[in-house]
Amino acid sequence: MAKSLSAKKKVAILGAGKMGTILLQSFLRDGLLSAGQTFATTAHPERARVLKEKFKVRAGTDNSAAVKDADIIFLCVKPQVVADVVRGIRAHVHAKQVIISVAASVPTEMIERALEKEVPVVRAMPNTPCAQGAGMTALCKGKFANKQHLELATQFFDAVGRTVVLDEKHMDAVTGLSASGPAYIYIILESLAEAGVKVGLPRDVATLLAAQTTMGAARVVLETGDHPALLKDAVTTPAGCTIDGIMELEEGKLRVTLIKAVVKAVQRAKELAFS
Repeated sequence: MAKSLSAKKKVAILGAGKMGTILLQSFLRDGLLSAGQTFATTAHPERARVLKEKFKVRAGTDNSAAVKDADIIFLCVKPQVVADVVRGIRAHVHAKQVIISVAASVPTEMIERALEKEVPVVRAMPNTPCAQGAGMTALCKGKFANKQHLELATQFFDAVGRTVVLDEKHMDAVTGLSASGPAYIYIILESLAEAGVKVGLPRDVATLLAAQTTMGAARVVLETGDHPALLKDAVTTPAGCTIDGIMELEEGKLRVTLIKAVVKAVQRAKELAFS
């Protein structure tokens, strides 16, 4: 249903920056978008030219032109300019369209207020692994969106990873955990690889071991549904190597540092749209 439904619809992607381009490329790759039915915008004409050449979509700097005939509008601009962008397009937006916003920290109510009309808005918080089809996206609906609008958004983001539907009050927490989370994991992965080099492994081998181990551990959690503490215990044999390593992690306060990192990112997420 997803491909046959969405590929027939006209889609505008406003703000084809990092995340906007990831989504554009992924949705085109998976057949959820038709290049001929897609209009992407960017602030810079040269960037628009690159998008046209690379993806064969319509591209430009005029948001109003992009949304006029669109069925679905992806709002991918920076949080600080969302209100201005929405006010700039509201004359061309109507209730039969749906806006899917991936702007971090921006409440659906802010977008609805800027539109000054009853337009369905779905808020999405994806992360960068969407580029590899391994993303995590949380979704919530605004005041005028219904179950069908959520299902449409889910179809898109299921194609680039996993999705979860939450109450909007949880979206800033999602930003601090899964949207920022890849950066935390990359630091952990880099550190594991550096440790491998420290104990004599070639760097490419150490990086491969660290990356595959990280991916494998995550897959076990997802596929078994077991609590990570139980899985950790299964690896940790009495008087073995792993428990010595865990003791070092606990002494270095890795656990509490990661918790504090998420909490700090969530606090910043609550401020982002208003800074």
